[in-house]
Amino acid sequence: MNDALERMLHRAELLMARIELILPQPLHAPDWQTGIAFRYRKRSSGHGVLEAVRHVGQMSLDDLKEIDPQKEKIQRNTLQFLQGKPANNVLLTGARGTGKSSLVKACLNTYATQGLRLIEVDKQDMVDLPDIIHVVADRPEKFIVFCDDLSFDEGEPGYKALKSILDGTVAAATPNVLIYATSNRRHLLPEYMKDNLSYTHTDDGEVHPGEVIEEKISLSERFGLWVSFYPFSQDEYLRIVDQWLSALQVPATLWPQAHPESLVWALERGSRSGRVAYQFARDYAGRLATGGA
Repeated sequence: MNDALERMLHRAELLMARIELILPQPLHAPDWQTGIAFRYRKRSSGHGVLEAVRHVGQMSLDDLKEIDPQKEKIQRNTLQFLQGKPANNVLLTGARGTGKSSLVKACLNTYATQGLRLIEVDKQDMVDLPDIIHVVADRPEKFIVFCDDLSFDEGEPGYKALKSILDGTVAAATPNVLIYATSNRRHLLPEYMKDNLSYTHTDDGEVHPGEVIEEKISLSERFGLWVSFYPFSQDEYLRIVDQWLSALQVPATLWPQAHPESLVWALERGSRSGRVAYQFARDYAGRLATGGA
């Protein structure tokens, strides 16, 4: 009888252990000494983990050209944050490839020695933001929760979660966490012609947005600082090309002859952006090193 009972208890323990493996687990803190940047990921089991980013891109603020006003705003806000002064969550919007995410990474590299850390979160995992913030709330470091290319479709759960975290929950804001997000859309949600039908007009001609429009702009309005990026002119684009050619150790005497090729490269991609300039410079420097330029 005792043997049968022991076998039953053993099987019950095994069953409970299997069940525990598939149940949601609390988020555990990583070893914060293993890096300056971390990535939040969901396992196939549904468990969330914070993993150190082993190879952080060595982008510096000096590498980013033709966006000095944007750099000034981000640096000022980040320094206020590091110094314990009031600072804002930031939404960086505008043309693709103009340096939005690169600017955030460059700030991390610049101020990591002052205690700045970054946690990258995908938009579909925004629903877990409260758990992430809870894990870092008592840490001495300052954390930027970073979401690159943020935009939402109608009804996505991460939209409401982010909206509440930014401004709207009963809990007070955590002083060592800010959210920096980049997006090609200022209002973060798709906008349709039919939305304009919700506008109302008063007798004196004043226009008021309807509930649909108000809802679509309510999330972006909760970011305290908006930083806008714009397409580069041809001259600005060529200066960025020169900067990347210099960084890749292409002799300055060769820069002028690279310009026509860089313009064709941009034309083929339909964009004069910093990203396109960097990609061209890498191609040109690679061909030059192998005798093909």
